[in-house]
Amino acid sequence: MSQRHGRRRGAGLAVASAAAVAAALALSPVATSAAPPASSPKAPACAHRVNNTPQKLVDCVTTADLWAHMVKFQQIADDNPGADGHPSRNSGEPGYKASADYVADIMRAAGYDVTEQEYKFDYFSFVGDPVMQEESPTPHSFVLGTDFVPGQSVGTTTAKVQPAGGIVIPATPDPSSASGCSAADFAGFTPGNIALIQRGTCTFVQKVANAEAAGASAVVIFNEGNPGRTGVFSGSLSGDETIPVLFTTYAVGTQLYGEYVPDTGPVLTIDVQAIEDPNRSDWNVIADSKGGDPNNILVIDAHLDAIYGAGMLDNASGSATILDIAQQLQNTNTRNKLRFIWFGGEELGLLGSDYYVNNLPADELAKIKFDLDADVTATPNYVAGVLDPKDGVNLFSRDPGTPMPPSIWAPSAIGRDFGIDYLNSIGKNHILFSADGTDAFMFQQAGIPASGVLTGQDCCKLASDVALFGGTEGNFEGTVPGDDGGCVDNPFRWCDNLSNNDPEVLTWMSKTFANMVGHMAYDTQVFNSTTSGGHLKKNGARPKVALPKGMVTS
Repeated sequence: MSQRHGRRRGAGLAVASAAAVAAALALSPVATSAAPPASSPKAPACAHRVNNTPQKLVDCVTTADLWAHMVKFQQIADDNPGADGHPSRNSGEPGYKASADYVADIMRAAGYDVTEQEYKFDYFSFVGDPVMQEESPTPHSFVLGTDFVPGQSVGTTTAKVQPAGGIVIPATPDPSSASGCSAADFAGFTPGNIALIQRGTCTFVQKVANAEAAGASAVVIFNEGNPGRTGVFSGSLSGDETIPVLFTTYAVGTQLYGEYVPDTGPVLTIDVQAIEDPNRSDWNVIADSKGGDPNNILVIDAHLDAIYGAGMLDNASGSATILDIAQQLQNTNTRNKLRFIWFGGEELGLLGSDYYVNNLPADELAKIKFDLDADVTATPNYVAGVLDPKDGVNLFSRDPGTPMPPSIWAPSAIGRDFGIDYLNSIGKNHILFSADGTDAFMFQQAGIPASGVLTGQDCCKLASDVALFGGTEGNFEGTVPGDDGGCVDNPFRWCDNLSNNDPEVLTWMSKTFANMVGHMAYDTQVFNSTTSGGHLKKNGARPKVALPKGMVTS
């Protein structure tokens, strides 16, 4: 689910089957820590039968088949480290292309018409691990991701630290620092030194620009220290910075400030290296069923890309969900044409779905009558979310979602309710989420009815969620119980691996999604309506995409 910024990797093909699971688990060192629970083997009839009812389709979705795809995605990540040296399936990297090729090969083998749609984007990746090291007076290395994170600017320096003006230590209960916001805060600054700046008041871009004008060789911005502003954080920069910028905890900042002696230090080594390519290729994988009414298309999508590593919960899980459902429908000629899409670049701001929707001719877009999105389907400390454009709330803020065209509210509810019906049938509660941060957002903005599923990620699961679904407050995944933000959206943790997924949740949520697909594949109520279907407003303002999750400007 999008709200952040990412990385790379590459190659592989296999048709996953129940028989393949044992061998696949043996090949993956990660897999053994999250082996699927025992489940009855799928009926042999599933491999050949026509799954022309929702119940038949639901029955053929099994843990073994889903988990085999998950194991393969993990292997692809492991086999294709990114520029930073860590396993990756990030957009623009070999691991992503290998994931796309894996999906495309399976879909061709299942008889679908497959296209790999290429588009370009601005790619950025760190090379190796950024370094922040104190040389004196207390030599030690700061911990990446715990003590500090880098901004997207590069450089190397070993130099003395010099505080900017405006630092407030100890921090006041309410934000009060304006450190680095004025050129006057750098009066007497020695060119070549590293500027130590406290968060607060103005943007990070402004603070860094003032430091650069004063001749700083690097910038360390530490958190302000007020309640909720003490830990490590990621700050958004302009992209025009010419020196490295690090963001640290309040504790690191106060330590360096306390060690400051004019003309002496402390002395830090900062080293941040990266690759940026403004014209990097990425791909959407599009697979059309051979049958079905070509004027009535049901899009079934998930995003295939990762961020900060293997991306197994977000979103190998959703990718496996729709891949297995596509295989179970390979012998079925549905009323409505099926178009399965695995989007790239979702983590970087819905790039793949934005490109697809906004480059599809208007007459072709109008043939798409409904979209179903599977974005995160295996969360250990889960919620059972169903997407709704009218009443859905944002997963992270729980505020109302971005307003969507009222014309799609009622038709979207039809697909939505098939998900809710299945959850009710297995004794699960549900919560309504907006499409914000998912690829369904782009379809809804274009006037296409859409729903989907989402089981939660990052932090924090609320007491009201626990009342509905059990589990614990705090992280949805990663360290549970805990409140450190989980694995999915935290840079430099690289822990969204196979073990970050619950195979039981993956199974019942995939069945929930299959029930939605099975009904909408034969729907006439929405698909025969003269008022539903996609349309783009001419000269309309393009929707704004939220900053990657965790990124702040000030």
